[in-house]
Amino acid sequence: MNTLSDSALMLKVKAGESQTLGLLYERYKKRLFGFFYQMCKDANLSEDLVQNVFIRVLKYKHTYNEESNFLSWLFRIARNVYYDQFKVNSNNRTTDLDEVNNLFIVGNVESDIEKNEKVSLLKEAMNQLPAKKKELIVLSKLKELKYKELGEIVGCSEGNARTRVHRALLDLKQIYLTLEKR
Repeated sequence: MNTLSDSALMLKVKAGESQTLGLLYERYKKRLFGFFYQMCKDANLSEDLVQNVFIRVLKYKHTYNEESNFLSWLFRIARNVYYDQFKVNSNNRTTDLDEVNNLFIVGNVESDIEKNEKVSLLKEAMNQLPAKKKELIVLSKLKELKYKELGEIVGCSEGNARTRVHRALLDLKQIYLTLEKR
């Protein structure tokens, strides 16, 4: 059963074999947790949101079809779970971008202090981005989703997703440079 594709497992869940959902949960719980944690910086809440995603997978299993990309479908549900959670509390905009540290590892040219300052500025810049742009950067650059998958998640074409990510990165750069001049 472990060798079945995600789509095959989901089709079994859809056919009523709900026990196969556990395999999908094991495959994707860490990835979903990382997504939620980067968006809200709350481990307990992130765990709850992962659980909510799989509850919705069961609830909306009838909407999955063979042509669907399982990863895109799953992250579309995760995105909806996240936005539903924060509709009421929209002021919660902190982000953990520890993975961003890897963006600044270019040899050992810079001192640790300079690197930490840059990471701190980048985190601050990310927190100033609108939530939808921050989400695009997290999904494309930190979760490494393909533009096609990202487009399916946010409801646009692959080209449009690429453009949106590019614009979000330009905005992030602009904010970062503004913060750096302070």
